Amino acid sequence: MPKSRIRKKADYTPPPAKQATAIKLNSRGWVAPVMLAMFLIGLAWIVVFYVTDGSLPVDSLDNWNIVVGFGFIAAGFGVSTQWK
Repeated sequence: MPKSRIRKKADYTPPPAKQATAIKLNSRGWVAPVMLAMFLIGLAWIVVFYVTDGSLPVDSLDNWNIVVGFGFIAAGFGVSTQWK
């Protein structure tokens, strides 16, 4: 009985290298200034409330002025999620 031919296996060739694509992390120009402004407005609101012994910025809000100040700070954190 004749022998079958032995097939020679091809040498291993690695797959072609993938080209790395550059990721553009361009942040919107308005994000950083608005974020910092919200932080500073919130901080200033709370500081003014404490320094004036509750008569400013809005007298009718009473202790809710603290919530308003922290609201500005929270809004600043919300805007910061848009920063890349």
